[in-house]
Amino acid sequence: MQSPRKDVNGSDAPDASGAGAPKAKGNGRRDRWADHREQRRQALVGAAVQALLRHGPEVDMDQVAAIAGVSKPVLYRYFTDKTQLWIAVSEVVAARVVDAIAPAIDQVREERALVEATIDAYLGVIESQPALYRFLMSQSGQPGIHQVVAGTSRQVAAGLARVIGDRLRALGLDAGPAEPWAYGLVGFVQAVGDWWTTHGQPISRSALTDYLTTLLWSGIEGVRASADLPPELTRAHERIVP
Repeated sequence: MQSPRKDVNGSDAPDASGAGAPKAKGNGRRDRWADHREQRRQALVGAAVQALLRHGPEVDMDQVAAIAGVSKPVLYRYFTDKTQLWIAVSEVVAARVVDAIAPAIDQVREERALVEATIDAYLGVIESQPALYRFLMSQSGQPGIHQVVAGTSRQVAAGLARVIGDRLRALGLDAGPAEPWAYGLVGFVQAVGDWWTTHGQPISRSALTDYLTTLLWSGIEGVRASADLPPELTRAHERIVP
């Protein structure tokens, strides 16, 4: 066994590698405090979401504090202002949109069903929590929230473009339109969804999904029908189209 090193006075010298040295207690304490603060922050965001569901898009900080069971100054310890809190809430709502749409896009294998599933999933989020969606749209002009909404749209459109591109290539078509179609579909459904929820959902979700799918699919199928395809692919397309 190697003898411990000695310092100039003959005493045992500490290992330069730090092995065996006690860990800094401050780091663990700081990490625990950071975890606690983040948990507390998420709880306050959850309270803000509940306040929105209860009071609607015009909810104020007093109502959020009441739901959270804290004083308003406590909210400002975690969020510098109301805008920062609303940005955090918008991130929660945006994540729910992505969580609903992404699986719907990935599961379908037919072109028309892809359009229908995307529309239905988006409208499903609105239908389940219209107050949160109205809040998100009403605040979308705010710089921070606008970035969240735009980022969510890009995320959904990117996934949609990937799947549309795969479908077009499998059918022997140019995949170039995939990305503009995807962005157009997302923007179109967002606009109609805003109208739908603002007017109190005057028609059923299933009917609106069917209306929008028919309109959008007719445009996409028109491109397919005009493509110069070999006869065997043209016959395959005809079997797919309802």
